[in-house]
Amino acid sequence: MTNYRVIAIQGGDTLKYSTSVGEIDRAAQSVFSFECETFPNESITSVRAKRIHDWVLSLAKQSMTESERDEQVTRFLELLATADEDRSRIDETLNRAGIHNRTPERNKVLYEKALHPEIYSHCSELFCDGHYFHAVFEAAKIYHKTVQRKSGCEKDGQALMLEVWSTNGTLKVTQCQSETDRNVQDGLGFLSAGLMRAIRNPTAHEPAHEWPISEQDCLDILGFISFLMRKCDEAVYYRETRE
Repeated sequence: MTNYRVIAIQGGDTLKYSTSVGEIDRAAQSVFSFECETFPNESITSVRAKRIHDWVLSLAKQSMTESERDEQVTRFLELLATADEDRSRIDETLNRAGIHNRTPERNKVLYEKALHPEIYSHCSELFCDGHYFHAVFEAAKIYHKTVQRKSGCEKDGQALMLEVWSTNGTLKVTQCQSETDRNVQDGLGFLSAGLMRAIRNPTAHEPAHEWPISEQDCLDILGFISFLMRKCDEAVYYRETRE
């Protein structure tokens, strides 16, 4: 029987310096379908460690099979453990708690990529089943929808990306003061627009058998979209007001 208390305490202690409360909640929400409860533990002083602790113990209370619980807690912690040292310690914790041989070989490839939680959650099964074309299409759609929601812009595809990521746009990752600031800001727009033109549009309009995507290309594209998703997470919404 899996010892979830061990996972809750030691997993939180391992990851408390390498993540944030926001990242913890995003990872949890991409894996779990329940709300986080609070479980008193005065020995835990880190807010981040306590949040991981509470998510894991909330999972332990859910009505599901132990194998389903084990799979979900594994996915949750693997999304947060992006550093090699953290992954090794999480592996040890899960093994110590009674979860063994948990990650299928094909999924290890994605695990090592440290994809954005949303991309991992919605595309990992497609990738592991060999549906590379559809995994890429799903990831591109997720990024597109994420940008639309955060920016409040209803434009589509290339037009959306070039507008919201421009130096005059509503999503800012720099202050757009120096030339480097402006280059980075505009560059994200060009990269995002290129994703729409080169990846999303072909996968939206072409049959999969006429537009094959290899495993390696799929991995590279999922990694690229994860980079853009993290930049979108970092972005601050800004709208200039004029009197």
